[in-house]
Amino acid sequence: MSSRRRRCKRQLIKFTQHIARLITGTLNSDNEDEEQESTTVRYHPENLEQLQSQTHFSRQELQLLYRGFKNDCPSGVVNEDTFKNIYALFFPLGDSSKYAQFLFNAFDKDKNGSLSFEELVCDLSVLLRGTTEEKLNWAFNLYDINKDGQITKEDENIMQSLKIFDNAV
Repeated sequence: MSSRRRRCKRQLIKFTQHIARLITGTLNSDNEDEEQESTTVRYHPENLEQLQSQTHFSRQELQLLYRGFKNDCPSGVVNEDTFKNIYALFFPLGDSSKYAQFLFNAFDKDKNGSLSFEELVCDLSVLLRGTTEEKLNWAFNLYDINKDGQITKEDENIMQSLKIFDNAV
């Protein structure tokens, strides 16, 4: 594995840890070091205000997430293989690569084969803090593989990919 891929993988782990902290409500800790660190963000999206208006995240949360994302992955994008490797860390007892591929495709809105910070954070905003309707629409998009507006037998491949998890757990 190249050093660049290792760095990107480490950064995605850190990014996931930031997401976990968002979920548990510990992102805004009282730790002074962390507070000072959050004010010295080196990188930030060009349209931070626009991203803030598109998501349910505060400016500070976006800055923390972006810094974590860009720290070891300065290209600002994650390809499918790296995404699959990170996703596999969450499910070490089964082959999660097929489901991770479907998940990656759901995140990859512009279908360019890579995920930008903006793509990830917009979807994570929906998944973590969206309304019930937003979450259902996102899940529907994930399962509607052929994008025909219906979940049919043709979309069965994603269900098959979940059976691998069932056998592993």
